[in-house]
Amino acid sequence: MSHTQAAEGLIAAGRRFHTRGWVLGTSGNFSVVTSRDPLRLAITASSVDKGALEPSHILDIDETCAVHGGIGNPSAETLLHFEIVRRRGAGAVLHTHSVWGTVLSDSHGLDRGLAIEGYEMLKGLDGVRTHEHREWVPIVPNDQDMTRLASVVGRILDEHPGAHAILLQRHGIYTWGATLADAVRHIEILEFLLETIGRTRAYRLRGGHDGPAQGS
Repeated sequence: MSHTQAAEGLIAAGRRFHTRGWVLGTSGNFSVVTSRDPLRLAITASSVDKGALEPSHILDIDETCAVHGGIGNPSAETLLHFEIVRRRGAGAVLHTHSVWGTVLSDSHGLDRGLAIEGYEMLKGLDGVRTHEHREWVPIVPNDQDMTRLASVVGRILDEHPGAHAILLQRHGIYTWGATLADAVRHIEILEFLLETIGRTRAYRLRGGHDGPAQGS
């Protein structure tokens, strides 16, 4: 994918996610691989409203995080994008900050992960063929030292090769895909599932019907 094509796709994703309330303020960051050798990313600039992205906000960066095009600085979390691309062979990485992702990443932080199973929507994840699939979403403690955090994320990805996403505690979700379209699909599915689990638990706490738990 060319840088121009990547920018168009990331701008569209930003508007779509902002409308859903998943990247409010200046939260979130998105990237697309534009070259494998040498490795280059088209990535959103730091501190930019993702619902109002413009082509100049999509930076062209190399593995050293040097900027070769665009206006602004790459997010400090750029190192996480490179780590995921290398470990998963991803073509795109997307990071959102939804309310439910933040809440569940906090409430399950001590568990170091969140299990999701029994939902038909799971079949939209790459390689999943049945609603009986059990998806484990690892939860990583947040850290402002991005070099250290990237190292932890890399280790977690190696420990959970089947995972389609990770959650940063009290922060948000990272997911990826072979293409940008795949990564967008994963965000939509996972955000749907996180909200469903969160709303179901809130309903039960208010005295609603106590059906079988499907996310633990």
